[in-house]
Amino acid sequence: MFELDSVTGELRKDGKARPRIRDQALQILIMLLEKSDDVVSRDELRERLWPADTFVDFDHGLNTAINQVRTALGDSAANPKFIQTLPRRGYRFIGPVQIVARENAGAGAGAENHDKLISRPGQQRKC
Repeated sequence: MFELDSVTGELRKDGKARPRIRDQALQILIMLLEKSDDVVSRDELRERLWPADTFVDFDHGLNTAINQVRTALGDSAANPKFIQTLPRRGYRFIGPVQIVARENAGAGAGAENHDKLISRPGQQRKC
């Protein structure tokens, strides 16, 4: 099972820390988890990651970031377990997801941060 702390950006597999993924790849993973089973369009990713006044090779940057996420999860485009590519549309997180909320002791009443848990393929999805 993978576990992602969306506040610290730490990704763990079976309790062991994985190499850190870069900020843009982390933001993509969080977006995919937030909209699990729904398509996250390429336009949505562009708007969130690259402001309108930023000039970059968007396709190359997005493909690099998606590949970083796939590598971190041990996933592949050819045989996806977690991230499905929908050509010209976007991406969808297809693995089971469990979201665990915990109180943040350093913040005001009711403040929370969230851990996103990514389960092994074949396990039941828990929300």
